[in-house]
Amino acid sequence: MTAIQESEKPDIISTPSSTINVTFHEYDERDPMNFPYKTKWILTLVACAFTGIVGAASTSFSMGYQSMMRDLNCTQFQATVGLSMWSLGFGVVPLITSSFTEEFGRLNIYIVSSFGFMLTEIMIALSPNIQTVLLGRLLEGVFGSTGATLVGGSIADIWQAHERGQPMAVFTLASVAAQGVGPLIAGIIEADPRLGWRWIQWIHVIFSGAYFISVLLLMKETRTTIVLTRLARKKRKETGDNRYQAKAEIEKESLITLIKISCTRPIYLLATEPIVQSFSLWIGFTWGVVFALVESISPEFQAVYGFDIQGAGFIFSTLIFGSFIGYFANMYQEKLYQKYYPRKRQEARLYLPCIAATFLPIGMIIYAWTARPEIHWIAPAIGLTVFMSGAFVIYMVVFLYLADCYGTYASSAIAGMSLCRNFAAGAFPLFTTQMFARLTYRWGLTLFACIGAALVPIPWVLFFYGSRIRARSKVSRKILDDEELRELTGK
Repeated sequence: MTAIQESEKPDIISTPSSTINVTFHEYDERDPMNFPYKTKWILTLVACAFTGIVGAASTSFSMGYQSMMRDLNCTQFQATVGLSMWSLGFGVVPLITSSFTEEFGRLNIYIVSSFGFMLTEIMIALSPNIQTVLLGRLLEGVFGSTGATLVGGSIADIWQAHERGQPMAVFTLASVAAQGVGPLIAGIIEADPRLGWRWIQWIHVIFSGAYFISVLLLMKETRTTIVLTRLARKKRKETGDNRYQAKAEIEKESLITLIKISCTRPIYLLATEPIVQSFSLWIGFTWGVVFALVESISPEFQAVYGFDIQGAGFIFSTLIFGSFIGYFANMYQEKLYQKYYPRKRQEARLYLPCIAATFLPIGMIIYAWTARPEIHWIAPAIGLTVFMSGAFVIYMVVFLYLADCYGTYASSAIAGMSLCRNFAAGAFPLFTTQMFARLTYRWGLTLFACIGAALVPIPWVLFFYGSRIRARSKVSRKILDDEELRELTGK
């Protein structure tokens, strides 16, 4: 038997069968949950950086419409389809690829996705026609979807449940604020006649390439099952004893089975769970409006206030300011969560969202009714900031609340919600241009504000009745029974 150092030894648990279970010993630093604090934050920031890069790429595309229409001889509607194609790839593919982490681990998926994302941006930058651009945007969404599907899992791998509030806030800030950073920078590029839409993509290529290098240098595998499987494989190689097995190897299902589960379970939860349904409706509408605003902000401020494309791009800084307001407000929400969790349990996440829900219709009303030549442009900009601060809080709480409520099924619940969110983000830009043309921006946004007002009761209902709703759910009852069993057994 090959000797190994004590610090390198995994915990070996003998079982009645012929299998010797390989697991972590207490305080084992190879366990992602026991990584040093500094390492945890490095991994968190690197993962969240991908979310930011992907978010910026999703919206900056719209700022290059004019030069793209000129260079490729396409219509504005065809260019808008490119905005929607990204959301289509981003929403559907994770249902399939999310199961790949069980087989290949998170690190390998980060490497492949970040490299593929960079290649698709090169493809778009070199596109000779609009058809190639549309295909590139679809593939960009496919590879970029890792930004949402893996980062939350990576955070869950290394942070305990009560520690995840701040890392998830950074994840949300990177995702939401980037929606404003991308168009802001793209507006400056589009304003220079020597650059245009292709250089918007080349700038993204530069950032994506730098990120790919950072993944190779800084990221580590964080999925516990993969780490233990590799330790068991190493132990078998060193000892020649095939009895050494990780639990994940013994219980491992085929990749086809995992893909089937990852495709069907989110749809099942979306069809049967009222909490998933209500939150999917809420975030779907909110994200659809965000992408509708991305489509409308530039032409609105150009038409009403005579802004050039660069000036219109700077208006997207309101999305950044709104995101930071939501980020700092979340710090107070975290204090409320820690204080009231023993009494309110999962619903302690909903104090701030109950207030933030009103920010959506209020912000849209301010934007809709103050965007007129006789009123200073700062007024509609304030409306956008109010809207985005509410959207930030909603985006974040959806992830945290669903994770708290659905435990081991959280990834499926979040996948179902994300499917609705990205479908709405893809669909809204396709009809809002025509809607605004017929109703005007003022009345179109007022219609959105009325719908947003109708959705305000969602967090209030869940705040007061969430526990009762979960008690009637088969999935939630199973999770509650498992939690009670762990409490009784002390595990």
